Amino acid sequence: MSKANAVGAIAYGLDKKGPGERTVLIFDLGGGTFDVFILTIEDGIFEVKSTAGDTHLGGEDFDNRMVNHFVAEFKRKHKKDLATNPHALRRLRTACERAKRTLSSSTQASIEIDSLFDGIDLFTNITRARFEELCADLFRSWCSYSVEIPAPRGVHQIEATFNIDANGILNVSAQDKSTGKQNKITITNGKGRPSKDEIERMVQEAEKYRGEDEIQRDCVSANNHFEALLL
Repeated sequence: MSKANAVGAIAYGLDKKGPGERTVLIFDLGGGTFDVFILTIEDGIFEVKSTAGDTHLGGEDFDNRMVNHFVAEFKRKHKKDLATNPHALRRLRTACERAKRTLSSSTQASIEIDSLFDGIDLFTNITRARFEELCADLFRSWCSYSVEIPAPRGVHQIEATFNIDANGILNVSAQDKSTGKQNKITITNGKGRPSKDEIERMVQEAEKYRGEDEIQRDCVSANNHFEALLL
């Protein structure tokens, strides 16, 4: 964890909130990168357990989405391409960065730039909902990163898989995630289960007595019907 992240954690008082060890998730979105940390804090001591992140995704990517949005809007309204004027783009980017910060606490932000391009002013608004829509895929990409806490030293992480096939045979596989070592076992338990011959005999007996059962059922039904008529 960088010093900046540690300072941020201290600024929020995470090192002083309650006794005992606590586990904390820190999400740090920088200008061009973002990092996720899982760490423990105890007696003012920070220990990083795991990290994840992206070195090619940061706040500037969100600024770019808003800039591109207004470049397209300006071109649609005024038939002028702001992308051909670096000075105009810089002014627009500065205004977009300010609007992005405003949207952190407000549902709408205004952008007002006098004489942005060829004497044309830019006075417009953007809502938080629209900004979230423009950056939806960037937000989703954050969810694709997972941070795993490693097992304590000397404790193995075992992943076990159980599969029972149509014949009732149990297949078990286990893999040590730290070493990749794998073991498999197949369990067939015939104890207490009828053999194939016994199953066949029971099927034949069921067929034999099925007709007798149907005759008996019809007799009972007819008797019930007759008694109902007498009543």
